Amino acid sequence: MAAPAMSREDIEMLLAAEFPQAFFPGSGLSVESVEFGACRVKQAYDPKQVRPGGTISGPTMMALADFSMYVAVFSAAGPVPLAVTTNLNINFLRKPAQADLIADARLLKHGKRLVVGEVTIFSQGEGEPVAHVTSTYSIPPA
Repeated sequence: MAAPAMSREDIEMLLAAEFPQAFFPGSGLSVESVEFGACRVKQAYDPKQVRPGGTISGPTMMALADFSMYVAVFSAAGPVPLAVTTNLNINFLRKPAQADLIADARLLKHGKRLVVGEVTIFSQGEGEPVAHVTSTYSIPPA
């Protein structure tokens, strides 16, 4: 297995510098692990994320999935902050617990201009996924 193009620490530093509005102390987001083309990201539970009916909101899970894919892209492509989401499809599978969310992202295809991946989201401590996401990112020309 190839080494990641960027370490977890390097990715966190890049995110804090380029996206301080999304990745900052208190955002609840943490990069738990990074491998080449894969990562695990955690979104800490916040009662503000709960929608009527007692479930964590869909936008919270979509944002986590998109952020996780972004980290996975960096793990394979290196520091390309201008990479952008071109598609994100989410299937909500079951009601998430009011707990931290864990997102496991992995790249399925890493091309020169497009990266395709999937993200599986779990409630921490639960074995069954609460959402499954497929996503495509566009890599800007060098």
